[in-house]
Amino acid sequence: MKTLLVWVSGTLTVATVIIASFLIATKSSGEPASFKSSAGPLAVKTFAQNLDSPWALAFLPEGRVLVTEKPGRMRVVSAQGALSPPVRGVPEVWATGQGGLLDVVTDTNFAANRTIYFCYAERTSQGGRSGGRTAVARAALVESDAPRLDDVNVIFRQDGPLSSGNHYGCRIAQGADGHLFVTLGDHFSFRDQAQNLGNHLGKIIRIAPDGSVPAGNPFVGRADARPEIWSYGHRNPQSLALNPASGGLWEIEHGPRGGDEVNIIRPGNNYGWPVIGYGIDYSGATIHEAAAKSGMEQPVKYWVPSIAPSGMAFYTAKLFPTWAGSLFTGALAGKMLVRLSLAGDKVTGEERLLEALNERIRDVRQGPDGALWLLTDNAAGRILRVTPAAD
Repeated sequence: MKTLLVWVSGTLTVATVIIASFLIATKSSGEPASFKSSAGPLAVKTFAQNLDSPWALAFLPEGRVLVTEKPGRMRVVSAQGALSPPVRGVPEVWATGQGGLLDVVTDTNFAANRTIYFCYAERTSQGGRSGGRTAVARAALVESDAPRLDDVNVIFRQDGPLSSGNHYGCRIAQGADGHLFVTLGDHFSFRDQAQNLGNHLGKIIRIAPDGSVPAGNPFVGRADARPEIWSYGHRNPQSLALNPASGGLWEIEHGPRGGDEVNIIRPGNNYGWPVIGYGIDYSGATIHEAAAKSGMEQPVKYWVPSIAPSGMAFYTAKLFPTWAGSLFTGALAGKMLVRLSLAGDKVTGEERLLEALNERIRDVRQGPDGALWLLTDNAAGRILRVTPAAD
C-alpha cells in the first residue's frame, strides 16, 4: 500500500493506492496469464494480435470488434480474434508523431443505422505552412469479407494553428441526445491558445451527428468564441466518457512532466491550461502561474509524476462486482491499468494493475460481456480481455 495527495473537490486529500503485483507474466497467445488484484486473481488473455499501434476499439454485434491502427487502418476483428483486411474507404491520415487514425465509436443506434464516428489527424496547409489538425468523420460500416465505409462525411475540422505532429486529443463520446463530445489537443507548440475561445486548440467541443452546432452550447452567439466549444483550457485529452451514475462528462488529459488530470467537464468552464497546473516543462522550467486560480477548475485527481493516461471506462457490469462504479484508465508511460474508486464525484482511491505486463495501455473499454478490454500500444499491438481468473 502507498498513499499520495490528490485534489478532491478543491481539497488536498490523502488517497490510498494499492500496488498490484503479478503471479505470471502474460503470454502473447495460449492460456491467459494471471495477476493479483483487489477483486481476486485476474486472467489476461490475448483476443487479437499483430495490430500496428492500435488506438481505439468499439464493439460490434455478435462478439466482433472494430479497431483502429494509428498508421491509418481500421479492421473488423471476428469473435474468434481474426483480423479482417483493412476497411476500405478510410480517409487519408497524417500518421506523423502522435497523429494518425485515432478514436472510433459506434452510434447509439448502430444496429439500425450502421453509423460510426471516428477522428484522425488530417494534413493541411495554412499561411504557407503545412501541418496537422484533428478531423471528425461519420460513415456507414459495411461488413463483408472485404469491409468498407460508405457515405464518408467529414463533419468537423479543427481551427487554429497547425500541429507539427503532436497533441491532437481525439477522443469521442456520444451523449444520450445523440450529440458528440470530442477532445481537441493544444498542438503542443501553441499551449497559450487553449485559453483563446477564438479557435479549437485545447478545447472539448460538442457537435450534432451531422457536424452542426447544438443550440444549447455555452458560447453560441458570442462573436469572440467558436460555437462548437463546450469547455476550454485543456492540454492533450486522450480520455473521455460519460459517467453512467451521474450523466456527467469526465475527461482525463496528459500533463507535461507531472500534472495529468482527471476533470469533470461542465459547459463553459475553464480548466486552466496552461495558466494553472501541477507539472513542469520537459526542460524543468516553470509553466504555470500557480496551482489554482479563481475562475479556473481544479481536477478531481492529478498525477505527479505523470502516468500518461489514455482511454477510460466506467465499470457497471457484474463480472467484477466489487469494482462496480470504478473508473479505469490506461497508462502509456506508466505501463499499467489504473482503477480509481469513486464516491459520487470524489476520487477515494487508486489501484495499479497489470504492471508486470510492461505494456503501454492505449485504450480501455467495458465489453458487452462485462470484461475489461485493453489495447497495447506498439508495432505488434494486441487486444487483451481481462476477466476474473475463474471465468
